[in-house]
Amino acid sequence: MPSMPRPRLSAAHRVVVETNPWFASMPRAQREGLLGAAELIHLRRGAMVFRQGDPVHVAGAAFFGLAAGTIKISTLRQDGREAILAVLEPGNWFGEISLIDGSPRTHDATALSALDLLAVPFEAFAHQMEGAAFARAIAALLAARVRGLYGLMEDATLRGLRARVARRLLALARGDATQSPDPRRSVALPQEALAMMLGVTRQTLSKELNALAHEGVIALGYGRIELLSLDALQQLGSAG
Repeated sequence: MPSMPRPRLSAAHRVVVETNPWFASMPRAQREGLLGAAELIHLRRGAMVFRQGDPVHVAGAAFFGLAAGTIKISTLRQDGREAILAVLEPGNWFGEISLIDGSPRTHDATALSALDLLAVPFEAFAHQMEGAAFARAIAALLAARVRGLYGLMEDATLRGLRARVARRLLALARGDATQSPDPRRSVALPQEALAMMLGVTRQTLSKELNALAHEGVIALGYGRIELLSLDALQQLGSAG
């Protein structure tokens, strides 16, 4: 029986992936090698890309690139409380940690919308890692993640809630994991999800957001926060 052809990466998907700063920083040969090894898959809203604790050396283990849709990276406690670590937007790549050390997945990756995903199988990822240029790119990706985690730890231990809210809004304006140099003026994220990111209740966050709105720093909409003054948010985030 002949094998079915793999779904092809569309021109629109390619544009999304190639505008990601991390992906664009790689030499063309490594970019094309990664895309050439990837399979395009589709997932519905609410689907799990992988779960915390999943073994990596199973069918479907892959390094993923998000071509369309959004994903939350989170951890769910036994009592039902959830901590959202990051929201991934199109262009981001993820899932490399377990492919490198062979340990189980460190967190849940859940589709917040319908997804188009590029899945690079473990064997193809390992082959790419044999090249110095790609290995350096993955090292840079991991370094960015470590910097982000250090920042979250610093915020949680040394900064007040107002500063933490301001800094997280600025991070989301730059695409959270993407960290684009050009921040957007609008963050499309429910307040409940932002509260889970900050580890506070929805009511506590609402008080802070309403205060910022009263001061003219932000404007609140349905599932959206407009950033009226990036400078004010920067000052609040730096104040601690």
